[in-house]
Amino acid sequence: MKKLVLLFLLGIIYSTKTQAQDTCSTALPITAGTYAVGVINGTQIPTPVCAVNGDIPVANIPAGEWYSYTPTQNYTVTISSDIAANTPRKDTRFHVYTGTCSTLTCYNGDDDSGANYSSIATFSVTAGTTYYIAWDNRWLSTTTNTGFSFELTESTIIIPPTPITYTTQTISTINSSYNICVVDMNGDNKDDIVGVNATNMRVHFQGNTPGTFTYTDFPFTFTAPTTAVLLPNWSMAAGDYNKDGFNDLVLGNGSGASIITSNNTGTSYSASVPGQYIFSQRTNFTDLNNDGNLDIFVCHDIAPSCYYLNNGSGGLTFYQSTVTLSSMSVATTTGNYATLFTDFDNDGDPDVFVSKCSGPPCELYRNDGNGTYTNISAIAGINITPIQTWSSAIADFDNDADMDIIITASAGTHKFFKNNLDTTNNSEEAYTNITTGSGWDTNTATNIDNIAYDFDNDGKVDVLGGGNKIMFNQGNNVFAPVPFSGLTVCAVGDLNNDGFLDFQSGNTLKLAVPNGNNWIKVTLQGIQSNRNGIGARVEIIGTWGKQIRDIRSGEGFKYMSSLNAHFGIGTATQISQVIIKWPSGVVDIINNPAINQTLNVVEGSFALHTPNFSTQAIKIYPNPATDILYIDNQENIEISSLKIYAVNGTLVKTIAANATEINVKDLSDGIYMLTIETREGTKLTERFIKKN
Repeated sequence: MKKLVLLFLLGIIYSTKTQAQDTCSTALPITAGTYAVGVINGTQIPTPVCAVNGDIPVANIPAGEWYSYTPTQNYTVTISSDIAANTPRKDTRFHVYTGTCSTLTCYNGDDDSGANYSSIATFSVTAGTTYYIAWDNRWLSTTTNTGFSFELTESTIIIPPTPITYTTQTISTINSSYNICVVDMNGDNKDDIVGVNATNMRVHFQGNTPGTFTYTDFPFTFTAPTTAVLLPNWSMAAGDYNKDGFNDLVLGNGSGASIITSNNTGTSYSASVPGQYIFSQRTNFTDLNNDGNLDIFVCHDIAPSCYYLNNGSGGLTFYQSTVTLSSMSVATTTGNYATLFTDFDNDGDPDVFVSKCSGPPCELYRNDGNGTYTNISAIAGINITPIQTWSSAIADFDNDADMDIIITASAGTHKFFKNNLDTTNNSEEAYTNITTGSGWDTNTATNIDNIAYDFDNDGKVDVLGGGNKIMFNQGNNVFAPVPFSGLTVCAVGDLNNDGFLDFQSGNTLKLAVPNGNNWIKVTLQGIQSNRNGIGARVEIIGTWGKQIRDIRSGEGFKYMSSLNAHFGIGTATQISQVIIKWPSGVVDIINNPAINQTLNVVEGSFALHTPNFSTQAIKIYPNPATDILYIDNQENIEISSLKIYAVNGTLVKTIAANATEINVKDLSDGIYMLTIETREGTKLTERFIKKN
């Protein structure tokens, strides 16, 4: 018989391993200690497997060896085969389930987080709940499937009062191969659920009644010889890159990217596989060169990263950093796992943070404009080693109006960095490592995916990562863990339109139960900027001070979450201002908006006139206009361009720069934006109404 070795602090106890370990129903009960696993030859593990961590599940489901663990109190638990008893380390994998053996539910697990592909996972457990632990032989050969040891350790956690609770809703028709995207797909400003397989996209559109969905299948149109997309086994991102009012998708696959493009009415979608080999990790939509058009960025794991530059007509040109002539220098080495585009230095354009795996330190690239990016990792002081991360949580965690960084480890320890932005000078300042005492120093739960949102609407940004818990922001740069059974990182959005963020994982929704906190949700429609307003900064001002959000396509490592900006304001009952700073330079200001509502903002609808214009007062009249729209005082400035856009962002008319009147008789009735740009680059947007 195989032997089970159980190590305790007070000594070593040997017990015989029986055939009971070979099945879930007779799994061997264990507590904290070290255990020796013999040859793995028991009951196959169920599908889908819990611990993929980058290793794609295969059809030949491996055998398993089974244990059960029932904690006596709430703990943070670590299970690891990366221990001294295993020398050399073996390529192991384990899965943690809850439920019953007949209806197991994935809870946690790990594949490659330890040395030499050994396994480590840290997660929260609840007293009295039974957790089933299954080790499999997926990566063990005949010669290496001879046994190894693992250790289970417990540490006591202090849990604050639960600030938010969730109910569960199951939607059986969410059954595509990959259901990892929550985003508005029909332009009604409500988040929908997107799933794809090799030949079809299924969208569950959110209905007018909260919590209701109707779905539509969109079979892909292919151009020969392409007959199927490369599936997003690594990531998915969404954005309207062809400016037709409907979101497009980019799918990240280990062999390259696939691009799903809507037609002008959102009734059909074409699929293309550009063909360049990219060992894709995180994918993003972003405006790399600030020309108002969304580009596509694809992290490359084993080479410099790649992007597709949009020519404004939907045409995409492939570039690879440091390889293609005239390419931009972003994520220029290897181990690029997640790019997050956000404005770190508050200069109005998105910079880039690159989470790194397999050894290299993380990187921060400053956007210097005109497609130039400078690596300032050393200056910022965030290029620490050793740390391994597949994604990082980035937000204004201390509400001081700049973006902070939590390098959330997939293996090792987390690091929390405070942004020391000094707007009184033009130099870069190093971030301050404030991990000690923040709660991140004692959070041993690791994960490949980490995302930052205000989940309880108290006005402070929280983090969902590993351990089936949310790290709730307590203020003063301190976080506290609250466990939620079965909650893992997944796609996030407001799935019942109640102002609280919900979760979609497979066909299961976890819907937040409103806790009484107030909120506002801001949706954007770009005109000069890209249609989604990706790269825009949204600020809200009130008695609390200021909160900020940047619109980003592609948070965390794998999933695509809402493009709407969500703010909680706690018990406050008034917002003084909402300010939107668009990538184009246009600034919209909305005074005293109503709370607990969705605020839809079209670029330029509430435009702040820049000082250059306000002194010489450009005027357009009449408004509404029937035949002619007149422009006054333009002789006081040097105008380089005059353009009219429809509210969906479509350019409808270009006018001579020296024009004093514009014929609008040929325009259909509706709202339009007249954009004026000077030779110095100053921009103004004026809204007018065309009416017969």
